Amino acid sequence: MAAKALSFDVGDYVVYPKHGVGRVIELQRQEIAGMQLELYVLRFEKERMTLRVPTNKAESVGMRKLSSDKTLREALDTLTGKPRVKRTMWSRRAQEYEAKINSGDLVSIAEVVRDLFRADDQPEQSYSERQIFEAATSRLARELAAMEQVDEPTAQEKILEILRKAAAIHNKDKAPA
Repeated sequence: MAAKALSFDVGDYVVYPKHGVGRVIELQRQEIAGMQLELYVLRFEKERMTLRVPTNKAESVGMRKLSSDKTLREALDTLTGKPRVKRTMWSRRAQEYEAKINSGDLVSIAEVVRDLFRADDQPEQSYSERQIFEAATSRLARELAAMEQVDEPTAQEKILEILRKAAAIHNKDKAPA
């Protein structure tokens, strides 16, 4: 087996791109098809799901440790930016948003959250926009919660507070003088 570039210990929080934040609950050895495999056993509490990832595949599937403080700050700064909504068809934008969420990149996920956020005084979102917004917000909140050692609702409220303040500033810019 190749030398492991990534090494996670039992109890570590990790990010699996397609599922978000999970925790390494066990290191296992299993024989599969006559080969001995070392596996990380990940537990995703929110989905009540357990995932086994071969240790030699962890890097190639994009599994990573929690983001650095610098990346987290960058993601939270992204939330304060002006929303960028492309004028392309919704189906195309939805695909792009899903790809950003599943990339596991915190800043990309923050861009989706920022772009799909609607303040109380803005038109309501469609069902599919709301679904993608909630998925992105939840993914961002889970990583923020794990990093700041708070629960997910607290992290989610922090994100929404940043978005509301940013929306108030951006909407003030639009108001006629």
